[in-house]
Amino acid sequence: MLSFIYYLNQPVNSPKVIYIPEGSISKIITQMCNKNYNVSKLDTLLLRVIGSPQSGWINIGTTHNSRADFLYKLTTAKAALQNIMLIPGETTYIFLDQLGEELKLDRELLQKEYEMQSGWAEGAFVPNTYSLPIGITEKMVIRILLNESSSQMQKLSKKIFGTYNEKKWLHFVTVASIIQKESASIEEMPLVSSVIYNRIKKGMKLQMDGTLNYGKYSHVKVTPSRIQEDRSIYNTYLYSGLPSVPVCNVSVDAIRAAIFPADTNYLYFMKSKNGTHDFSSNYSTHLTNIKRATK
Repeated sequence: MLSFIYYLNQPVNSPKVIYIPEGSISKIITQMCNKNYNVSKLDTLLLRVIGSPQSGWINIGTTHNSRADFLYKLTTAKAALQNIMLIPGETTYIFLDQLGEELKLDRELLQKEYEMQSGWAEGAFVPNTYSLPIGITEKMVIRILLNESSSQMQKLSKKIFGTYNEKKWLHFVTVASIIQKESASIEEMPLVSSVIYNRIKKGMKLQMDGTLNYGKYSHVKVTPSRIQEDRSIYNTYLYSGLPSVPVCNVSVDAIRAAIFPADTNYLYFMKSKNGTHDFSSNYSTHLTNIKRATK
């Protein structure tokens, strides 16, 4: 009896927020052992008496618990979840600002974890509404978002192509990021896509303002002086072809438009007074559209 009481009072260290996988109690304990939690096979037997843990995120509350408290919390605690929305076209820089503010996390650590865990400088997240546990660490939140995003991208790629090639997919995400920044609607996306491909095919520079809405400039108006002074890889007035990385995080609609552009001869587009774009195949018509929009 004394040995049993001593065992129940041994300390168990863990993060405040942990994830319980679906499966048997034995599987749960095995996973915790793999994560170096101080648990053993005896705890499997104890949980069968106390109750079975519910799968999902749970909030233990503290990082140090007695074994008895830890096992009890496994069966009763739940994590408070907070919805975080990443809108299509938003840059990772701004999204990390949002995560830091809304989840009360360290912005610099989020940036560091993103750079360590992601192979892409930009565009690795899929815009969506994510339910994230309050109290989660910077490392874990980036891992969850990247894993879920990668899973969605691979699923879409396999649905369209039957396979997933990361280099090929990154190319389409890069095209999609420009489409996302430039289009006024989903319906316009295939048309904008056609302009991008048509201009590249003719050896024309893209010269699109949206590419300069990268990083911290996501919502900053592009001015003539900015176009002249910006020397980043995103300046499609200065450099030919596509930027080497995406401009922002993109929607499924933008990716589909990048893969399936409309069949047009368009080389230009100009935003009209009603907010949509006027597309044209020759420069003279484009100039007319500019005059009409700027009257």
